[in-house]
Parts: sequence; C-alpha cells; structure tokens
Amino acid sequence: MESLAKQAKVPATILAIGTANPISSYYQEDYPDFLFKVTKSEHKTELKDKFKRICEKSMVKKRYLGVTEESLKANPNICSYKAPSLDARQDLLIHEVPKLGKEAALKAIREWGQPISSLTHLIFCTASCVDMPGADFQLIKLLGLNPSINRFMIYQQGCFAGGTVLRIAKDVAENNAGARVLIVCCEITTMFFSNLVTATWMFWSDRLCFRTVRRLLLLGPIRTPKVNVNCSISCLLD
Repeated sequence: MESLAKQAKVPATILAIGTANPISSYYQEDYPDFLFKVTKSEHKTELKDKFKRICEKSMVKKRYLGVTEESLKANPNICSYKAPSLDARQDLLIHEVPKLGKEAALKAIREWGQPISSLTHLIFCTASCVDMPGADFQLIKLLGLNPSINRFMIYQQGCFAGGTVLRIAKDVAENNAGARVLIVCCEITTMFFSNLVTATWMFWSDRLCFRTVRRLLLLGPIRTPKVNVNCSISCLLD
C-alpha cells in the first residue's frame, strides 16, 4: 500500500534565527539576594541559604526577568504568594510579550536579508499570557506586517511549544508554494514570580528553572538549504 505520507518536493528549511532578552537580568549567584530582598523575605534565612545552594548547583549562569524592581514596587502583590495579582501580571505580559517578540523578529529578518513584505505566514506561540486580539495581532502592528498575513496564535503549550510550532510551520512551508513562515516563541515567566513559602521542590523549580526565553525562526522551502527540518513529531507518554 502506498504510504499516505509523501515527501515534500522541497523540504522546509530554517532560513534565519533571532533571539532577544529583557533588559532586567541577574547572575544566578546574585539572584537569591534579589529575590528575598524584593519579596521582603530576608528574615527567612534557612530558606534563603537552601535556595542559594540550589542556585549555585543549577549550572545556570545568568537569568533574565520580565519584571524590574520598579514594576514590583508598583505591583507589590506580585511578590506575595497567593496574593491577588493575576490582573497585574497579565497587564505586564500582554504588552511585554509582543515587544520581546518584535525584537527577536527584527534580528532574524535582518539575517534573512529579504523585505518584510515577503513574509506569508506568522505563527506566534506563548504560555505567558492570554489576550484578545492575541499577541500575533499585536506583533503584526509592531512590525508593520501585511494585515492579511496568514497567522496562527498558539497558547498554553508549555515545554513542548517549540516542537509544536516547528511541526505546524513545516507543514505550512512544504504545502504552500513560496511560503515564508515567521515563527515566534516567547515566554516571560512573570506568572511564577513570588516569594518562597515552602521548601518543596515542585514549588521551587518554577522559580529556579523557568526563565524568560524567546526564540524566532524564519522557515521556508528552498533547494539549497543550510538546515532541513526533516521531522517533528509529538507523542503522549503514560
């Protein structure tokens, strides 16, 4: 029986990559002092000492944050675990996520070297915020993209977001002649920021491991590629 999956005549190819970071950053060794200071938790010496040891062994050198001391002073509930702060966090993120995506996008477009009007598709993925219209709409306005660009907005994918958007972008690029797909993955983990109130690992891992990340790819089919996207799959494990 002939396979239902047929290989594309011209495989999807990564044409350019761009990255961006927020201005606010701290070396991991200094982060415990900052966290316990802004959350007014310096009296919790035992927790702080333990958190310092974990930070030192995390192999993370530098972390970028979507919050600053100024924004935390303006929204003090963000510093307090379980304090009502969802609206404040959302208000910060729905503005900062598209802005950070724009910064990475411009770097990738410059590397690509083609006019921005050549982009045919936009895929924006984030778990940081939910907005209507979405972050894809905001990015179109920020970049001045064609209002009729084909766009996909993907929310709440979590740690497998990159694989998800690559799978979608690969299908789009290989099944639309001349497609040039702008992929934006942007995560600003302000939702996890708070004081430390328990010594359980699951509680700490959110505050220790998850940082602000943003990656951008330009994908399209060309016959002389630098990097081919041959396969991207998803599998649920029990």
